[in-house]
Amino acid sequence: MVKKNACVFISGQGSNLKNLINHSRDKGFPIRISLVICNNKLAKGIEYAKKFRIPYIFVDTQFKNYENKILYNLKKYNISFICLAGYMKIISKNLIKKYQNKIINIHPSLLPKYKGLNTFSRMLKKSEKKAGCTVHFVNEKLDSGNSIVKKTFFINTKDDEHILKKKTQLLEYKAFPEAIIKIFRNV
Repeated sequence: MVKKNACVFISGQGSNLKNLINHSRDKGFPIRISLVICNNKLAKGIEYAKKFRIPYIFVDTQFKNYENKILYNLKKYNISFICLAGYMKIISKNLIKKYQNKIINIHPSLLPKYKGLNTFSRMLKKSEKKAGCTVHFVNEKLDSGNSIVKKTFFINTKDDEHILKKKTQLLEYKAFPEAIIKIFRNV
């Protein structure tokens, strides 16, 4: 199997990045993490890129032409697939167009419910019974692309935002690689 060069976009802790790196080291996994793009200089996730010797770049999204730097590096590293793993910036229409059906995102809710931010507090306010995560294709509407994999769990009455986040992340670590395998199995 020839692995596809993939880029992971992050903004924070990088636990999903670490998980994807670990999976990408398996011979049968369809992608190789060849680049990490981050928009937060304080993101702890960059440590995983350093540890595993994966090239990484910072993009300052305050600058008008920051996307040119992204596109340049995606081309430079021959990237054919993009994973958004806690990237807290909306992807432009231009980038989505260039990578049509080649960008996926992991979201900490059962989409289409609770798109956007503050998913756990919103779930608790609505007294939801179930929570989980969704891996989906990225399109021009926020958290609205076709779902690839969903994982669910029941919310316990004692669960708070912190516990929901932990439970959701454990499911994300299964859902993200599963979605990638599913995509490339169907190609």
